[in-house]
Amino acid sequence: MTGRERREQLLDIGRRLFAEKGLDGTSIEEIAAQARVSKPVVYEHFGGKEGLYAVVVDREVERFLAMATRLLSGEDTMAKFEVAAVSLLRYIQENSDGFRILVRDSNPASGSGTFASLISDVASQVEYILADVLADRGYDPKLAPMYAQMLVGMVVFAGQWWLDARKPKIEDVAAHLVNLAWNGLSQLDHKPRLSDAAAAQLRDT
Repeated sequence: MTGRERREQLLDIGRRLFAEKGLDGTSIEEIAAQARVSKPVVYEHFGGKEGLYAVVVDREVERFLAMATRLLSGEDTMAKFEVAAVSLLRYIQENSDGFRILVRDSNPASGSGTFASLISDVASQVEYILADVLADRGYDPKLAPMYAQMLVGMVVFAGQWWLDARKPKIEDVAAHLVNLAWNGLSQLDHKPRLSDAAAAQLRDT
């Protein structure tokens, strides 16, 4: 096995173990044993468990952002968001190990590559789209960053739930997600506020 092939083998093994057990639950000994190499080989390639984990996370972040950038380009239509939702859920289905690693958000070796920063990166792309959507409907486009966080969070955490539930089928989940988001955006109140009943209950707590 060449050095490059060995490195890819270790990354594949690490990816699977980190998804299953997390960073803390995975040991260098286990990675080396499954690769049928000695521990120094793992250290030689990655400097330690944290180095291997950081490369695995960076790859998943790069893959996720590339997908998001591709899906969010083009005209802003309901069909575009439907395709984006289905594609995201398929990514979660087909790359479940990578997605589980991202949502663990437990990388101590780097200030980047965590799930929170990933969501922020995707939301910043959605923000520009939503600014136009809000402006077209007569709403303040300055609210776009907040709505982008809400929208991306809704889609991603619904996907995280689906990864465990595995039903209904992906296309149905996507249809309901877009139904909630798109129809919600089309009927926004210009100046939303808490209802009088909720305000009264809050004053009593």
